[in-house]
Amino acid sequence: MDATTDKDPLVQEQIYDALCYLGESEPEEILNSCDEYLRQHDKLAYPHRVIILKAMETVVKNNITLLDKSTAKVVIFLASNEMTKSKEVIRDWQQAASNVLVAVGQCFINKVMEEVLTKFQPGILPHYFVMQTFANLSVSNVFGMVPFLNSILGTMLPMLGMAKQDHMKSVFCYALQHFSESIQEYLANLDKAPDPTVRKDTFSNEIFSAYEVLFNSWLQHREAKLRLAVVEALGPMSYLMPSDKLEEQLPKLIPGILALYKKHTEAFYISKSLCQILEASVNIGSRSLDVQLDSLLGTLHPQICAPADPSVPLTVKNHTEVLRCFTVLACSFPDRVLAFLLPKLESSNERTRVGTLLIMRQIINSAPSQMEIKKPFILSSMKLPLQDSNNKVKRAMVQVISAMAHHGYLEQPGGEAMMEFLVRQCALSSDAVSTPGDSVQSISVNTLFLLSTTVDRMSNVLWPYLLEFVTPIQFTNALTPLCKSLMYLAMKKQEEGESASLIRYDLNANLPSPYALTTRLLVVSSQPYVGDCRGTAALRLLNVLHYSVHPALDQLWSKKIPLLVEHIEENMEKSLSQKDWEEKLLLFLQETLVAVSDNTWICHFVTEMCRQLHGYNGFPLEKNFLYKCIGTTLGACASKDLVQKQLQELLETARYHEEAEREGLASCFGICAINHLEETLAKLEDFVRSDVFKKSVGLFSIFKDRSDTEVEKIKSTLILCYGYVAVYAPKELVLSRIEADILKNIFQYFNTKVLGIKVETKDLTLKLCLIRSICMISQAIYNGVKCGDFVFSRKAELVAQMVEFIKAEPPEAMRTPVRQRAMITCTYLVESTVPPRVPGLALWDEAQCLCSLHALKDLLKSLLQRNLTPHGLQDMFAHLGPWIKSNKEHERQRAVEVSAALLDFYLSKLNVNTVIPFYNLSVLIALFSPRCSDSLASVRQHAVDCVYSLLYIQLCYEGFARDHRDEMVEGLKALKKGLEEPDFTVLFHTCNNIAMVIGKRIPPDQLMSLLLAMFEGLADPDKNCSRAATVMINSLLKERGGVLQEKVPDIMSIIHSKLEEVDEEHIRKAAQQTVYILASQHKSVVVSSLLGSSLPFDSHTCTMWRSLATEPTLTSQILEQLLEKVNRDVPYKESKCFLLGSGSERIATPLPLAATCALYEIMSAPESGAAVLGLYPPLFVTLLLRVSCTVGVQLPKNLQSRERRSSSHGPAPRSLHPCSCAVETLKVMLARGGSEEVARAVGNAGGWELMASPERHHDGIAVLARAMARHAGPRLPLIVKNLIPTLSSVFDSQRITTTAFFAELLNSNVVNDLILLETMMDNMTGRQKDSCMLVRMLALRGLGNIASGSPDKVRKHGATLLASMVNGMDDKDDPHNLVALEAMSSLSKLLDHVEERDIQSMLLHIAIRIRPFFDSEQPDLRQSSIVLFGNLTKFSEDNCEVFFEQILNGLVTLLLHLQDPKPEVVKACKFALRMCGPNMGCEGLCDMFLNHLREDRSLHYGEFMNNVCKHLMQTYPEMLNRLIVTNLFYFKSNWVDIRAAAPMFIGFLVLHVDEDHCQQVLPPAVFAAGERGLASAHWSWS
Repeated sequence: MDATTDKDPLVQEQIYDALCYLGESEPEEILNSCDEYLRQHDKLAYPHRVIILKAMETVVKNNITLLDKSTAKVVIFLASNEMTKSKEVIRDWQQAASNVLVAVGQCFINKVMEEVLTKFQPGILPHYFVMQTFANLSVSNVFGMVPFLNSILGTMLPMLGMAKQDHMKSVFCYALQHFSESIQEYLANLDKAPDPTVRKDTFSNEIFSAYEVLFNSWLQHREAKLRLAVVEALGPMSYLMPSDKLEEQLPKLIPGILALYKKHTEAFYISKSLCQILEASVNIGSRSLDVQLDSLLGTLHPQICAPADPSVPLTVKNHTEVLRCFTVLACSFPDRVLAFLLPKLESSNERTRVGTLLIMRQIINSAPSQMEIKKPFILSSMKLPLQDSNNKVKRAMVQVISAMAHHGYLEQPGGEAMMEFLVRQCALSSDAVSTPGDSVQSISVNTLFLLSTTVDRMSNVLWPYLLEFVTPIQFTNALTPLCKSLMYLAMKKQEEGESASLIRYDLNANLPSPYALTTRLLVVSSQPYVGDCRGTAALRLLNVLHYSVHPALDQLWSKKIPLLVEHIEENMEKSLSQKDWEEKLLLFLQETLVAVSDNTWICHFVTEMCRQLHGYNGFPLEKNFLYKCIGTTLGACASKDLVQKQLQELLETARYHEEAEREGLASCFGICAINHLEETLAKLEDFVRSDVFKKSVGLFSIFKDRSDTEVEKIKSTLILCYGYVAVYAPKELVLSRIEADILKNIFQYFNTKVLGIKVETKDLTLKLCLIRSICMISQAIYNGVKCGDFVFSRKAELVAQMVEFIKAEPPEAMRTPVRQRAMITCTYLVESTVPPRVPGLALWDEAQCLCSLHALKDLLKSLLQRNLTPHGLQDMFAHLGPWIKSNKEHERQRAVEVSAALLDFYLSKLNVNTVIPFYNLSVLIALFSPRCSDSLASVRQHAVDCVYSLLYIQLCYEGFARDHRDEMVEGLKALKKGLEEPDFTVLFHTCNNIAMVIGKRIPPDQLMSLLLAMFEGLADPDKNCSRAATVMINSLLKERGGVLQEKVPDIMSIIHSKLEEVDEEHIRKAAQQTVYILASQHKSVVVSSLLGSSLPFDSHTCTMWRSLATEPTLTSQILEQLLEKVNRDVPYKESKCFLLGSGSERIATPLPLAATCALYEIMSAPESGAAVLGLYPPLFVTLLLRVSCTVGVQLPKNLQSRERRSSSHGPAPRSLHPCSCAVETLKVMLARGGSEEVARAVGNAGGWELMASPERHHDGIAVLARAMARHAGPRLPLIVKNLIPTLSSVFDSQRITTTAFFAELLNSNVVNDLILLETMMDNMTGRQKDSCMLVRMLALRGLGNIASGSPDKVRKHGATLLASMVNGMDDKDDPHNLVALEAMSSLSKLLDHVEERDIQSMLLHIAIRIRPFFDSEQPDLRQSSIVLFGNLTKFSEDNCEVFFEQILNGLVTLLLHLQDPKPEVVKACKFALRMCGPNMGCEGLCDMFLNHLREDRSLHYGEFMNNVCKHLMQTYPEMLNRLIVTNLFYFKSNWVDIRAAAPMFIGFLVLHVDEDHCQQVLPPAVFAAGERGLASAHWSWS
């Protein structure tokens, strides 16, 4: 409840729902909680209090019977306080509280009244909602509240004068209205009332007192709302007023109420109150109404004439109340009311007429006893409205007729006019009406049916009277409701007895005859869905009338007509074949005539048919059918005179200018000729010789009676009659008359002679009729030759005539009626036993360009019939093929439609006696199946039909019966729906399904030829079809590709050639899919086939390779195969070089090279990412080793020339050089495997170029290893595992690459993190004996790198590492000391981390071993050895004397090399001397080394050497001799500065040695050298 303060209306609604829901289970607890909450939250705003009060009302209403008195009392007290807490009217809040009181008052009225009456004190104006609560309680609990009303009224009446505010006056009116209604209900149900002694008089005086205030004072108020409140109260109050007082007040009351109509637009409350006052007045037998009747009628009538707006409910309610007023008045004053109303029907105002009719309907329905004697008068007054053309008046009139029917008016004289009016409205056209459901016609139809079926007294009125409206043409649109009503009435009569349903013509002279009814109902049934399915209604009526038509028809019609009706209901207008339906009806007519077998009846029948002909002039389809009915009936007529008479009459009265008439008349003659051939032919000839015809065609009277055109139309009809006669007449009779009579007369009419010269007509109709007639004659002959021999001597002449007609047609018009008819005629002429002397193929050529489609179909069928074999079919489609693939839509459409018809014809005629191969099935399937996605929907549909027929033809050739149904082939029909939409996705999905069906039904021996033919379809000019071809190829391969292993290379070659031919994106994608499908079935064959492609791969081969990257599993398998191809063969072959010099060159082997290129193409496809990730280690290792094996390797000569040629014609896709190719493949592998950072880092460092350099290859590998360690650490364990075996490879290059890779990896801590250190260190140690010096050097580098990569591990493996370094320095097969150099460099790095005990044992050995390198010609060796020596001094403390000796041995060299030409060597010497200083036992010398030999400080060598020698001679004078001898060695040094430094060194030594000591030690020669050195030193100082 705290949440009620939320301002969101949705939240408030949810709180209300929640409280109501809880109240359903615990009503009292919820009510008490709400009470407590509202009392505790006295300041809660009223909108939030309203939510809780509404919830309380709902809980009370739903659970009123469960509440106890204490809870009810709590709720009543709370609601009462909430309602009256504010003296101001706060409607939402106080209304909610009042509603709670009303809800509780349903069961606890006394408790509620006890509480509320405390707030209703005499003399004090009550709260607004106290009065409203009283009012609502009086309505909701009548029996509980009425006993309180007397006292309430007694207290309330004095308050009426106290009420000054409008809202208080309104609530008093509201209370008086509801009190009066409550009292009326109480008095009406006294038998149920608790106090049956209560009477109207109990309240009359109080009500009258209130009435006086309301009518005399408040009704005059200017506030409209108050006036309406007063009016609403006055109506119910009038029932309770004393009779004499009411009679006294009526002369003022009624005019006062009527006057309000002018003041208020909302008239409902006024009309309602007025009706109540009128009823009260009538109840007391008031005489005042008679005086006021005119004003009442004059005021109320316009209220009805104003139309009610359905969207404004009060206007509709007002109409209802006003009509009730008229009912009250009509019951009391029938004559005066009618005298007022009926003249209004003649008003010129539409609304007046409509309103008056509505009132008449009300009076007829509600005052039947008063109107009984007025029926004739009322009926006679309706003559004028029956002729009204206004639709609204008509609608109102129909409603009046409906009311009259229920009250016996239509049984009176004049009732038939009413029914005729109703039927005429049923016959109105519904097309012109905008709202059919509310139209006059629809209302009339519904009314007629209801009167027929629900108003019993109408049966004798409507039966058989309604039959009079069946035959007149003007009532055609009303036939369906008429037939339905008549059928119901007839069935009802049948239930009364057979005699009751029999039509009594003797008593009803105006009824149509049985012949007329039968004719009419049969003819309208020919168009069964017109007019709300009138065919069904007409046939059903005909069925129930059978006994009245003819007694003999009972059994036949009761059996046949339901079947006809069922046929209509099973079909729809679109699906029903009109031709079949008419044949069914004519057969039914024929059977009816047989069943009757009464020539007199038949003669009357046919006469009636002919009489009705002119009535159908506006209904050509029905008239055409009636002609057929006449022909059928004439055929059954035994009277030949009548036959000839009727035929003559038909010829004389026919409307020849109408095509349907000509067709109908001709078909009538044809059908009649079935039984009356002689009479029919004779009548045709007689008519030509008759005066009528001669008068029409006379040369000089041509303009007198009929136009020239009319004459041609008569001739056309006669020619057509002969054609129909030939078709319908018995063949054994008509064949002998064809040439002698029929053709002779036809050409006589066609060829007119003017002055003896034959003039061919130009009339199109005549020409068409001639062609059609000859066509029908040809059909007759074709069908007739089966009955016997017949020689058609004029056939060639006729064919020639048809060809002339075709040639005469304009060639620009693709389809003309003459051409179409002529071709059809040619078809039937060709189908005869002797072929015409017209070349079939020439006729075909003419047809394919110009002829109509149907004619072409029939002609080609006749040609195919001659050679009904696969060869004949192939010949036919050899001609049709180009048109099927034409760029022009209309040509494709016709060609495929014709093809579908031919294949269906072939299938229908096929009769296989022996199982033979349908050898060209695959070619034909490939021709049509891609057309299933043609841009034209019609082509797509017919293409499926073609495939459907072809597959069934194949099944027939396989030995299946022609009626065999194959489930899969039948499924093609269901797929046609998917081809209706132009959406490519749907189309290609459907094509895929079609291909699946083809794949399952195509014979194995034709599968490959089907695929080859389908591949040709890729070049189809219609892109949709070429796409469909690709879809179908791929679908076929999925379905049947598993059996094509041997053909895979051929298919791959075709795919490649098609990619070259057709440069379309969709072809490229589809080809990739094809390769993928083949690979999924035949991986090895596809890979081998592609590897056999010429190098370098062209773009199409690359596309095919990339297609293998689409599916991760397959891609992984393909990559594994390619890796196996790379690893299995030797990477190169040695080739002797015959040019200058001796040696050999390495030539790349083709298979690994092609496989490497293939790997590049596959991995360049983004889709290969998943597969590359899965094979990352083997791919990386293989490609890394491939790079190593191709460094310095050359292409084979043939490929070198090919690459030069391709580059000269344009840039090749990429280099074919073996090493470059391998590097690029490794690059793309890293990128696709998620190691783009590795590839980028290597590229930035120039690593890829280094890898391709024979001299720097191992440096490039180191760059790669460094990048891998930094960016792809988790990949390394498996890579290392795969690389270890290659350390034993027979190829030096592979061992070098692997060792270089490992060596650099050891420079990173990642190997320690990945627990690879020991493994790699062991392998590096093992490489010290490798035959390749570079491998040994790189192994030592790797071991040394452990110091930077895993320094904490050096201490553990110190002894091993030191031993390896020492062994490296002792390497015997190291002419350039490269291994030793690496050993010294690595040892320097290791010394910072090894245990002292490990180095002590070999310290002296190392120092002695490296000493010779101090003076090496190679700067690197000098630098490394000197630095190492400096580092060794760290470990000299425990072996000080021994190592001091080594320092002295090297001291001269180190001091002299401070003058080394290489700065790095000078730097190394400074470092070594600084390190040696502390171990020389001379503090001054140590300080000098530390201060003067800093790296960043320049050195004055002479001064420095002077001071060094001074300290040396002071500390170690006995060393003079050794130092001098060592210096002498450098007198012949190769480096000038060192040669100069050596004498100077000696000179300074001699300078600072004691003279005595000098003489004792130095021989004279040395002393002399010292003198020279000293002189040199002085010179250098100067």
